[in-house]
Amino acid sequence: MRRAAVLAIVAALGAVTGAAHPVEAVAAPAISAAAPAAACPDQVVPPPPPADEESAAPAPLPLPVPDEPVGGPSLGCGEIAATAAPLPVIAAASFVLADLDTGGILATRAPHARHRPASTLKVLTALVVLRDLDPDLVVDGTPEDLRVVGSKAGIGPGGRYTVRELLHGLLLNSGNDTAQALARVLGGDAAAVARMAALARELGALDTRPATPSGLDGPGMSSSAYDVALLYRVAMRDPLFATTIATPSVLFPGYDAEHPAFELFNSSRLLTGYPGSLGSKTGFTDAARHTVVSAAQRDGRRLVVAVMRGENQPAPLWRQAATLLDWGFAQPVGTPPVGVLVDRAPAPPAATTAPVADREPVGSRPATPTTGMSAGAVLVLLGSLAGIAALALVAALVATRRRR
Repeated sequence: MRRAAVLAIVAALGAVTGAAHPVEAVAAPAISAAAPAAACPDQVVPPPPPADEESAAPAPLPLPVPDEPVGGPSLGCGEIAATAAPLPVIAAASFVLADLDTGGILATRAPHARHRPASTLKVLTALVVLRDLDPDLVVDGTPEDLRVVGSKAGIGPGGRYTVRELLHGLLLNSGNDTAQALARVLGGDAAAVARMAALARELGALDTRPATPSGLDGPGMSSSAYDVALLYRVAMRDPLFATTIATPSVLFPGYDAEHPAFELFNSSRLLTGYPGSLGSKTGFTDAARHTVVSAAQRDGRRLVVAVMRGENQPAPLWRQAATLLDWGFAQPVGTPPVGVLVDRAPAPPAATTAPVADREPVGSRPATPTTGMSAGAVLVLLGSLAGIAALALVAALVATRRRR
């Protein structure tokens, strides 16, 4: 009798569990322990040697590297092109060549390797200025503008300049003095850099961390050929930026009797030396080496090219950038791109509120007929039936004893 009662309990439990997913269906799925993929060279921080300015203060922690390259999974460490046509020889660590209008990338080398941008960062400075300042706002020159190191547009104490004029000095002559003056109006260098960093994140330029408004080297400074091309593409949508960077020369205000108004010339060799040029921005520091970003049009088609950590051998870097533009214009219109310059930062993965134990990978288990009951309800029912079965067993044992 005892054996019969126990078998009855087991049979009852088996009948109930067979009516829904077995109990192990709610167990936590296995978690992969696969090691992360190795990072590309210079994927986290720019290569050495560092500039003296970078060691003037503790460098912040490196920017995080996205799990998947921004712009597409093909944008990894190496060189890739949309066609089999041989690419020109480019003496640079990284470059990106893309359609200015669609953002489709035609060719690239190490697009997300992080390098020092030098004065190509002034494109980001200009974007912040165009968004946050009135072009007709008047800015006073100060004595500190004369003490700025590096390239200067030529502003000084006693001078009065509109934001529009300072943008000419920033983009035509790469004036570090005009970058400082514009940052002053934005609330100072720290405030300007913070706005620049926020805008870079918003636009999807996740390799970019500004350290100075001018692009001079500083702690934690980084960008990439992908980001520089992305930022230039966004900037070219602004009519004031597009007309300013394509201006060959402009009358620029003086600041005292000894420094009267003068003609400020565009220093871009591509603007005057490449047919169809829409303007360009170059940069150089000892640590960054040569950098350039440029756009051009031909037969109704517009391309943008960015080159980072380049050298002026076997030809000046602007000529090397020109050969990339020539290559791009020679490719058939409509060629499928290898990636894309994004317009906004990628959305973060969708959050889930379900506990891990209640999730099961799709396709991990064959379909099983159910009663429409939830896992929790099944467990409650199992507990109830087990209790009933246990009482039945006790009753059976008592009856057996009484028979004895």
